[in-house]
Amino acid sequence: MRKRSKSIPFTKRIKLGSFRPPIIDVLYGYNSMNWSGDWRAGVNVALLAIPQGMAYALVAGLPITYGLLGSAIAALMGGIFGGSRFITLGPTNATAVLLFGVFAGIGMVQSNGMASSDAISLLPLILACTAAFLILAGILQVSYMIQFVSRTVITAYVTAASFLIIANQTKHILGLYGTNDEIPSTFFEIVIHTVQNLSFFSVPSITLCLITGIIFLFLQRKLPNFPNVALTLVISSCIALIFDHYNWQVTRLDSFNLHRTYFSFPQFDNLSSHWKTIVSSAFAVSLLCLLEGLSIGKSLAARAGSRIDSNQETISIGLGNLGCAVFSGMPASGSLTRSTLSVESGAKTSVANLFAGVLILAGSFLLGELVSWIPLASLATLVIFIGASLIKIRQIKTVARATGSDAVTFGVTLVVGLLFSLQVAIFAGVITSILLFLRKVAEPELREFGYNADGELAELSVKAKRPEPEVSIVHVEGEIFFAAAELFYEQIRRVGDDENLRVLVLKLLHAHHLDATSVLALEELLEYLKEKNCHVLLCEVRRDALRILRNSGVLNRINRQNVFPHTVSNPTLSTAKAIKRAKHLVSGEKAKVTIYAESNPG
Repeated sequence: MRKRSKSIPFTKRIKLGSFRPPIIDVLYGYNSMNWSGDWRAGVNVALLAIPQGMAYALVAGLPITYGLLGSAIAALMGGIFGGSRFITLGPTNATAVLLFGVFAGIGMVQSNGMASSDAISLLPLILACTAAFLILAGILQVSYMIQFVSRTVITAYVTAASFLIIANQTKHILGLYGTNDEIPSTFFEIVIHTVQNLSFFSVPSITLCLITGIIFLFLQRKLPNFPNVALTLVISSCIALIFDHYNWQVTRLDSFNLHRTYFSFPQFDNLSSHWKTIVSSAFAVSLLCLLEGLSIGKSLAARAGSRIDSNQETISIGLGNLGCAVFSGMPASGSLTRSTLSVESGAKTSVANLFAGVLILAGSFLLGELVSWIPLASLATLVIFIGASLIKIRQIKTVARATGSDAVTFGVTLVVGLLFSLQVAIFAGVITSILLFLRKVAEPELREFGYNADGELAELSVKAKRPEPEVSIVHVEGEIFFAAAELFYEQIRRVGDDENLRVLVLKLLHAHHLDATSVLALEELLEYLKEKNCHVLLCEVRRDALRILRNSGVLNRINRQNVFPHTVSNPTLSTAKAIKRAKHLVSGEKAKVTIYAESNPG
């Protein structure tokens, strides 16, 4: 048995892609095999993005043209400047509700819940400033710093955003219009305002809301692969016509004409009076775009066994927002639903985003008069369903129970988001998590050594391949909290990519400060390696780490036969049991055992 040790650097350097649009390289080798998948994905994404764009505009308090044009322009810019097929740009729930919170915080929301003309005049400046932050981050290659924002902060932020979305749409489904001059902005203010005006409810609006909800749930159950948001709007619009026959009037969307309204330019005169709002809002939107877009892209790419260039995608998101600033769009980020739909529909290249953008743009020009048939209550109902889908009970339980620090961070972010504003919640959550984990330094470094042809122990190349099946033992040592979770996942995943690796034993005795983010990363790692036909065993698991795994619920979701707690009275017993289990899993194959140990320079 040869003893080796593996070095995995704590940081990784990624070359920033050429400023030549990546689409040029994609088109250079384009073929008919790519065409069919890209076209199918583009059509499916467009059918979803058009109603979603209108819904997100409603969430932000903007005319629906901003959601439609934002979806089209962002998809086009993402297709041209994005380097992969895994991120489809466009408005999202999170960016929409953040924008609404900005407008409400500065008193620029009208009594009907729509942004005022002054707020709309600020939007191009916010988008241009957002684009500047993102493009600069991509050029300076600092997008990796987003890893220092924990998953706990994001979970709390999205949860607060979901509650705000649902509360803000309640007035539309209840038909509460012009009931009070007061303009609520926070979640609790909106709830109080709604309760105070319940006596003004509209029976037709509530009835249509219930019918719309039943139709949508039925379609989701029976036709899960169809564009059910669009189908629901069509059916509910027909039902609203029946309501009209019986004098049950419901409020509908306003028609629009894009031929003269799709250009918008930043009015720099507003900088002097609103520069603080513009800069702080743009920074919050930039942070959210990075968190959403890059996490979605990395997740989808990992499932496909691929990777994304984070810096190139950051520049792409920035240019997408710049395009929205000029063409009457709204903040654009990586859309989870559209990105997932695109990949699942068979997208082969980023050309799929170009197809989606062109189709959305064409549909926007054709829908000008038709949208006036869509009931506002029906669209608001679908927005509520979308908002509710963002509340992930499983993730909330994980981050709330993993550690005390995660629970505090989650609570602070959620409460600030509900009581004050979402952009303040992001900053509060980030600052809280940094303060709680400031002294935790995560620098895991592993190096792989083996015997060369001369029989001397020397460091092996990272590209070295295993010539025969192996059982590898990896010493995980250091601080494995949220800032190191992604690096831990990526580097261990890279070890597991070798097709000859049969069993990977992770020794966790010296792995400290596990939290919700690292536990989620560990669970994703186990699922990924399981698909690669590689078993993962956990040994020397200390009592505190075992408690975190149990409290978060992860321990119940993994095979308990593959977990071996540390025994103080017999330190080697856990490893011995793991090796015995590994021999059983390889089913008699002749496998070499390799040990990866931490290197302590100096």
